Amino acid sequence: MNETIPTCTLGELMIYQIALTIENNSLVFHGFGSPLVQLALHVAKRFLAPELILVAGATYAVNPTPVFLTPTTNDFAMSLGAECQLNIEELFDLAASGRMGRMFLSGLQIDRFGNINVTCLGAPDKPGLKLPGGGGGGNLSCDARHITIWTAAHRALPDAEGKRRYRLGSRCDFVTSLGHYTDNGIARTALSLRGLGPDRIVTDLGVFDFNEQGHARLRAMYPDTSVELIAENTEFEFPVADDLSTAALPDLDMIQFIRKLDPMNIHQHELSPADRERCFELGT
Repeated sequence: MNETIPTCTLGELMIYQIALTIENNSLVFHGFGSPLVQLALHVAKRFLAPELILVAGATYAVNPTPVFLTPTTNDFAMSLGAECQLNIEELFDLAASGRMGRMFLSGLQIDRFGNINVTCLGAPDKPGLKLPGGGGGGNLSCDARHITIWTAAHRALPDAEGKRRYRLGSRCDFVTSLGHYTDNGIARTALSLRGLGPDRIVTDLGVFDFNEQGHARLRAMYPDTSVELIAENTEFEFPVADDLSTAALPDLDMIQFIRKLDPMNIHQHELSPADRERCFELGT
């Protein structure tokens, strides 16, 4: 009788890759909305960085131990077991004083330098589409020591006319959160900011870091992606790391932990229907 080969889903792979960006002995804040990031922080706390200080979005609970993931971050259940709770002023004071080690940001537009747009599409004085806004991301992108960018919408499928709307695009119509260069070419290092800027982009197709020029560089593919596929879905050209690899998969204990913490599979709603079907055999 053949034993079933254990697998992980794309969502579980992304959760693990986001978790790998988190340092031990660091204060991290996950902000609002993303179950992928929420789960990544709990995976990191449990398996990779036990001394991290986890500040939950919306509730600002410190090191909570929720029983299960709720459909919204703004739920009392997500603060269960917390050691204490901050208020929003204390959170921003921590960042402004240089004590926030990592923040997680995403957006509808992400450029090669890690700039992010969640404000508007089109000219700022006459936007074609108003977006929700940064919710403090502009401040935190300057103050947090490190930034992890993530998106589950890297794949830019062509529309009926063959046009693509790129999530990883050549430029941002509006810079909500700052990467390594401003939209007029000023280097982050010339602005005397506390934070060092983004150092990873984790997407549904692969993982990027940033080179010495502050440019996104492909660091790892997934078992079912390729450099060509990633380039096809990225508007800007990117360098490829000399040691390009296939991203490591989480182990079975981590996968079981994720599934127990998210019994309703809430994180799957962050993925496209097609991406929810992607899975990878462990040990391959």
